[in-house]
Amino acid sequence: MPEVMFAGPDGRLEGRYHHSKQPNAPVALLLHPHPLHGGTMNNRVIHALYQRFQALGFSTLRFNFRGVGRSQGRYDGGIGEISDAAAALDFLQAVNPNAHSLWVAGYSFGAYVGMQLLMRRPEMGGFVSISAPASHYDFGFLAPCPCNGLMLHGAEDELVPESSVRKLVDKLNTQKGISIDYRVMPGAGHVFTPEETEKVVDATEDHVLARLNRSRMALAAD
Repeated sequence: MPEVMFAGPDGRLEGRYHHSKQPNAPVALLLHPHPLHGGTMNNRVIHALYQRFQALGFSTLRFNFRGVGRSQGRYDGGIGEISDAAAALDFLQAVNPNAHSLWVAGYSFGAYVGMQLLMRRPEMGGFVSISAPASHYDFGFLAPCPCNGLMLHGAEDELVPESSVRKLVDKLNTQKGISIDYRVMPGAGHVFTPEETEKVVDATEDHVLARLNRSRMALAAD
């Protein structure tokens, strides 16, 4: 799990990077929860996703947004953090120039940043948004949503009502060619227990493998 430091728009950013041994391996960028509420790249969910994407053969990066850990700069209300995520994707693409697909996975605030990144980087092939803060931020920028993905939410989320995420998913699913895999976890709140975290990463693996297998079948049919 080598430590990496890479250039961000407001100074150097601290990350942990795993390079896949598979040629042309897919890549995954993982984005942590809100920096002002204790979010770091060592968050339980982000760390578990990092290990799972690694086990799936991905080259995988998790990093601290500006002002978190050893990352330079200061919190910028989400705007600068989107630029941080773009810089992290630049780093990933530089060391994986032949990656066959690019994924972003975010938790809470990281889900918002990840979906903003989707709109800026058309090469992204898939996303995982966990506990997306649909009641705190306007997700109207997803018009049109550039690709399919997984959205997962706790049924008992005390910070972001599940109904607000369902409304967003329903809106996205009306878009041509878009199919959001929406999964609601019974009994789960905004912060997941270790047992719930395992279910989150299992659901992520299930979605990602299904998407990758469909892509392989489509390529084989060409």
